[in-house]
Amino acid sequence: MIAFYAQIRAVHIAAVLTSGVLFVTRGLMVQSGHKALAMTPWLRYASYSVDTVLLTAALMLATVLPAALFANHWLAVKIALLVAYVVLGSFALKRAQSVRGQTAAFMAALCVYVTIIGIARAHHPSGWAALLHG
Repeated sequence: MIAFYAQIRAVHIAAVLTSGVLFVTRGLMVQSGHKALAMTPWLRYASYSVDTVLLTAALMLATVLPAALFANHWLAVKIALLVAYVVLGSFALKRAQSVRGQTAAFMAALCVYVTIIGIARAHHPSGWAALLHG
């Protein structure tokens, strides 16, 4: 399966970006008072589908890559942040009891999303800081 690493990685990256765009789009709809539109079935199912592809590609990459690549625990940090992102996203889109709570959860989810990308790019738990400090 290592022969398909580049293709799997490309699908994973495309799914990360697509998932982020869908989340931002839905989050902005909620923030602008169009929650019903953000929760339409076609948008929700598009998000579910993209996230399924994203998770599948991530699991494939984790099985293909050598274990030594994960020695500094960046993947564990990334997975922990992914759980936080999902919870925050759920509050941002539907579970928060107030507009202020939705806004706070939306902003926090976006920060976590950017942090996850930094960790993935650096293959290091400190993410963007590791990239900036070489």
